[in-house]
Amino acid sequence: MNWQNIKVSSDNTHFLFDGKLIFGKQFLEVLKFHSPGLAPVIDKSGAYHIDINGQAIYSERYTRTFGYYCNRGAVVLDNKWYHIDEFGKQVYNENYLWVGNYQEDICTVRDANNQYFHIKLNGHKIYKESYIYAGDFKDGIACVKTANGFYRHIDTNGNCINGLEFIDLGVFHKNYATAQDKDGWHHINKQGRSLYNERYLAIEPFYNGFALVTQFDNRKIIIDEKGEKILSI
Repeated sequence: MNWQNIKVSSDNTHFLFDGKLIFGKQFLEVLKFHSPGLAPVIDKSGAYHIDINGQAIYSERYTRTFGYYCNRGAVVLDNKWYHIDEFGKQVYNENYLWVGNYQEDICTVRDANNQYFHIKLNGHKIYKESYIYAGDFKDGIACVKTANGFYRHIDTNGNCINGLEFIDLGVFHKNYATAQDKDGWHHINKQGRSLYNERYLAIEPFYNGFALVTQFDNRKIIIDEKGEKILSI
């Protein structure tokens, strides 16, 4: 049975294969399977992970468990957050107030001082700085909020990729990111340069060359990558 073909029921209480209940039981809650073929579940005994045979992969029980990413699963024991490997063993000694999911072998975490930073697969911090907030890495770039209240894009060494800061930022999607300056939202390239002069109340990332944006009069329009208006919505 291929784990990729195992589905979650509409009420999130059991798993289906070919539309039929598998493992012969229902849970209090389940989440979908992720590579290497493990899924988070909760029953009366607590939260844990099961394999494609429906068997727990370890004896421990947690307050909450999440899906595996990069062969690391986020777990919560009381108020302690950390990651376990595919055999159920804690990967590193540290505990956090919150951990995210590994993306591109890097994960964002929040420590006891409510500071965010990124760690490697082995749990080691990848740079010395800490931030007010740090998002997931995508294509080697992440958004972080610095102590001065501004956002910047950093690389996997923690270096700002263009030396620029913004009021708010989105991740890069197909080479362009959403950014907010004092005049409003716009799209930027990796050098931090705006693609056009206009500013908007709100914008979405480009989708195959076009983006939905909201003007300051709350009218929505579609623009291209040069900022040219294509049509009104």
